[in-house]
Amino acid sequence: MNIFMKNMLKRYPLLEKCSIDIEKALALCCKSLKNNGTIFICGNGGSAADADHIAGELLKGFLLKREISENIKNKLKESFGEEGNFIGERLQSGIKAISLTGHPALSTAFANDVNASLIFAQQLYALGNNGDIVIGLSTSGNADNVKKCFQVAAVKGIKSILLSGSDGGKCAKIADLSIIVPEKETYIVQELHLPIYHTLCLMLEDHFYGQK
Repeated sequence: MNIFMKNMLKRYPLLEKCSIDIEKALALCCKSLKNNGTIFICGNGGSAADADHIAGELLKGFLLKREISENIKNKLKESFGEEGNFIGERLQSGIKAISLTGHPALSTAFANDVNASLIFAQQLYALGNNGDIVIGLSTSGNADNVKKCFQVAAVKGIKSILLSGSDGGKCAKIADLSIIVPEKETYIVQELHLPIYHTLCLMLEDHFYGQK
């Protein structure tokens, strides 16, 4: 078992039942990223903040510095001198991730002009490709916009991963993989989602940037 998973389970032993599904989520994400895929994330309310949080942990260093390649560093220095050197020494390699909650002009226009339940589905349809991943957070599993996003994912060859509570609701019936915490109360489900996605992000960083 991965050290980050072990540490999570020491702090949150009730998440033992989720450990196999977290490992499966890691495998799905690694396979996608190795093939130049992108991880999309969506959710509502507190789960929208979680979606942004996940993207933030993936797009920059988490525990590791993730230095960029010497080739790019050298090109920056050769092209832009000391300023290029400044940039190259501070840029960090990232894992491709896009939060679908972060485009308010598009989302509000589409909600007003077309249909609010399709704000995530529209973005995934426009941006997603076969082999990508979408992670949807819904504490009840019944968020209609997450469900419709998963439906678009299904026909585009995009694997869907649900983070939920209770019984996973309607989204769990569509998702390729569901990580369901053993709680029903919304705020408690959200509290348990954080250690899960932190652990997933840590394992992804270790897989791609850790010492081999």
